[in-house]
Amino acid sequence: MKTLYFIPLLFLTACSTAPKLVLRPQQPPPTADTSAIRYPESVRAYHVGRYADPNDDLVMHEQHVIYRVEENTRWNLHPAGNGAFPPAALPRDAAFSPLPVNDAVLAEINAQKLATVQIMVEARSLSAALAQFQSALQQTKTNLQETAVLRASVIQMKKRLDALETAQKPSSPDFPTDGPSDSLIP
Repeated sequence: MKTLYFIPLLFLTACSTAPKLVLRPQQPPPTADTSAIRYPESVRAYHVGRYADPNDDLVMHEQHVIYRVEENTRWNLHPAGNGAFPPAALPRDAAFSPLPVNDAVLAEINAQKLATVQIMVEARSLSAALAQFQSALQQTKTNLQETAVLRASVIQMKKRLDALETAQKPSSPDFPTDGPSDSLIP
């Protein structure tokens, strides 16, 4: 009887075969536009005519093209406008909630705007007054300089006048000439 139990087990194991591993080639990933990720290198062609080699006078180069890499490839660090990255539909942060806007907040914002406008008007009037003060200060400086020049010329004229007066004085007599001249005195 025990052998009867083994017979169905033999049939089950005989039917079970190892699955064949089928390798199918995968499709290559779709080529993405790499210009959104990296800038391509910039190569420029220069056409050169015949010339003598500057290092060796016995060598002459024929006309040919020289290719020069102007710019190497580099990463595109600008955000993509096409929505490639970051995805357009990012889930919002659950912890974010906009600030509540009520009448008190709106009233405070309007009061701050009004205060800002008043401060700007006062700033304009103060800058106009400052400009007027600066022009008056400049005028005062020029007046002070002109006054200093005039004082110096007046002092110089006084010195010249004193010099002329001392040169014009006759030699003083030995007797005083303050009183009336008396012809009777010998």
